[in-house]
Amino acid sequence: MSTPNRISKVAVVGAGGNVGRFITEAILNTGKHSVTALTRVGSQTTLPEGVAKRAVDYDKQETLVEALRGHDALVITVNGQAAVKDIQEQLVKAAEEAGVHWILPNEWSPDSTHEGILKDLPLFQVLAATRKRIEQGGKSSYVALVTGMWYEWSLAIPQAYGFDFANRKVTLFDNGETKLSTSTWPQVGRAVASLLSLPIKPEGSNEASLEDFKNKVVYVNSFTVSQNDMLASVLRVTGTKEADWTITQEPSQQRFAEGLQQMQEGNHKGFVKWLYTRIFFRDGCGDFEHSKGVSNQILGLPNEDIDEATNVAIERQKSLGEH
Repeated sequence: MSTPNRISKVAVVGAGGNVGRFITEAILNTGKHSVTALTRVGSQTTLPEGVAKRAVDYDKQETLVEALRGHDALVITVNGQAAVKDIQEQLVKAAEEAGVHWILPNEWSPDSTHEGILKDLPLFQVLAATRKRIEQGGKSSYVALVTGMWYEWSLAIPQAYGFDFANRKVTLFDNGETKLSTSTWPQVGRAVASLLSLPIKPEGSNEASLEDFKNKVVYVNSFTVSQNDMLASVLRVTGTKEADWTITQEPSQQRFAEGLQQMQEGNHKGFVKWLYTRIFFRDGCGDFEHSKGVSNQILGLPNEDIDEATNVAIERQKSLGEH
């Protein structure tokens, strides 16, 4: 039975995925929660040790409700290539019916409240719609965690942050000075675990509580950096100098338009180019640390070493190649 003022039982969708695994392990490492992973019937996904598994059928809503019953919180991490809108609607409806009070929806993204991002990247409109749906439903509450793009994932993709390590090539968008807030997977996991470990209602006059974040967008990051900052980190990690690299510049708006055209032609690399370049526009949309503020201190998140994260990204690109 749940402690009255604490989250005890957490359900996670996508616990075997990239960020989902870090989130799940961080929640377990607190020692304060039990975690149930919701997986599709027949899934062979390997889950972190210590996680209970419940198989669900998205064609049978009752299986979602039954799997979620008795849980205090639901964390949703869905692959961006999946039918996010439909899956989230089903999960939110099931959570409400099952009596789940807290939902962390499938955010883990750039600032999905920024008007420019919502206009130019319509896929993020789903996130805003989900938040509105949960709040209007009145049965559950959301905490939407905006993390920026994932650093070690994004830096490993040449079309994303512009770095091709194998060929020592860098494409700087505009002049490479635009800052954006970005997070590592471990930092995302720590943020979720810290949120879910807060008391639901404050237990002291100055103590943070989960209700402080009720139906709010919460911003966290690992660091706010430019491509030039990333390049400096890459040079330190690789022991190289700028003269060893081919460095070019490309207007961000031109790159964005090219990515859109390629995407419309069915080129997936065009999608990545289109998506990421928009976050580097000079309207400040990528730097939510300075425009909105971050909750790192409240959540007790550590300052991270960018060079360690850069090294992870370089190794990832080596293992993945062009994939």
